Amino acid sequence: MKKNTVKLLALAFFAFLLSSCLTFEKKVYNFELTGPNSGKLTITYINIMSDMDDTLDVSAEDFNELLSSYLYGTDIDDNYPMASNIEKRLFVKNNQLWAEVIMEFDNLSAVHLYQHEKKGPYMFCVNTAADTESYEESNGEYAGDYMPVVFWSARSKELNLTTLVQDPDESTLSLVGEYYKWKK
Repeated sequence: MKKNTVKLLALAFFAFLLSSCLTFEKKVYNFELTGPNSGKLTITYINIMSDMDDTLDVSAEDFNELLSSYLYGTDIDDNYPMASNIEKRLFVKNNQLWAEVIMEFDNLSAVHLYQHEKKGPYMFCVNTAADTESYEESNGEYAGDYMPVVFWSARSKELNLTTLVQDPDESTLSLVGEYYKWKK
């Protein structure tokens, strides 16, 4: 029952993301394992952008959504309901808007990791549905598009993964300008 609830929350989260104009270029996952099932996950969202709606600039609305739903809202918490001590921040790097989410976990499934029979490799499924993430690189082994799972040795203590979401193009606008307006 609990697994179905988590899956429904994740599905609702991704449906919300797909319906909005918020997007980003890359997503970096850094898992630091501190115990057999526990650790810290840092997710970095690189180059947060607004995807223009039929050439209409909706970047101000998208930035407000970023603040209300993600930074101050519960969208991240809802996607990781079993994680704890969730911290979120926005910052500028390389003249792009980035976000960072840091959370702690006491169960691998809280951060969408899996380990078969607590002795096999660590595994993470890269979502390959349209308009979601695709694999770029990791310090593990990627099984490929036919089985979009990254495997890490059971002895690994740091698991790193970078995914691609959307390359910037003429239909995207960086939200860094909206960030600077907000910081004033």
